[in-house]
Amino acid sequence: MKIPQISIVAPLYNESESFPLLVERINALMDSSPLAIEVVLIDDGSKDDTATRIRQLALTDDRYHGVLLSRNHGHQLALTAGMARARGTEALFVIDGDLQDPPELLPEFYKLYKEGNDVVYAVRKKRKEGAVKRMGYYVFYRLLRSISYVEIPLDSGDFALISRRVVDVMNKMPEESRYLRGMRSWIGFKQTGFEYERDARVAGESKYSFKQLFALAYNGIFNFSEFPIKFMSRTGIFAILIALVYFFIVVAKKLFFAHVIEGFTSLLFVIILFSGVQLLALGIIGEYVLRIFFQSKGRPLYIVKDEIVNCEYI
Repeated sequence: MKIPQISIVAPLYNESESFPLLVERINALMDSSPLAIEVVLIDDGSKDDTATRIRQLALTDDRYHGVLLSRNHGHQLALTAGMARARGTEALFVIDGDLQDPPELLPEFYKLYKEGNDVVYAVRKKRKEGAVKRMGYYVFYRLLRSISYVEIPLDSGDFALISRRVVDVMNKMPEESRYLRGMRSWIGFKQTGFEYERDARVAGESKYSFKQLFALAYNGIFNFSEFPIKFMSRTGIFAILIALVYFFIVVAKKLFFAHVIEGFTSLLFVIILFSGVQLLALGIIGEYVLRIFFQSKGRPLYIVKDEIVNCEYI
């Protein structure tokens, strides 16, 4: 096999049902493309036979590179492992293994890359998920865009063609709570979007639970925004102002009307207000402390159990 110009990187978790079609479509792409392409498939601790399928494929086809992780580390870290092992000299093409990101779009992305764009990211103009998820994605991307200190494109995920020099920088970034699309935007260079209609899964169910989606959203907000901590400062000032206004009302009634506000309700209001503000502040500080705690351990981001390579250039 020639030294690859492009590496297709796809993390997989329990994708045994969709695996044959994934390979079929990628093979058709490689057979028809003039580019030298390798495919890095990362098994993220699957419980089905996805790892076995990757191993067999990598042993029989030297265009495939298999990376098997020791357990389920999560989509972002599995993708990180694949990016670190991809050998494409020009760029990496990041896709999902469920084929919601069509690999056949590579020529379109590559054309934009050759026009001088270091990152060509996909923009989803239509989704096939349920109404609740679609609304959640819509709100989150716009919330993050409004509070982030870097410009993160709306409705764009990890599906992208990323130049070698941008990938090299991303591989050097050591953060444990990774939000790759944010890291990609933070690096800079010339970036452009490509609109596409996202397909439905070809088989199986989504591996991203609502809990995992919320964790990913938290990483985006707390890693690429100063808003949470500034919000607490502003909330604290607002709470103090409310307390002062309430205090002056009490004093005025005492001095001018010879009447002091009494009753359990007013006292309960003050206690609930300040208790809520304090708990919210502790929760936000805790999110930052938790990220510092995990980062300070210095553990490896992921552990590779096995790597299957059958290429002369490795």
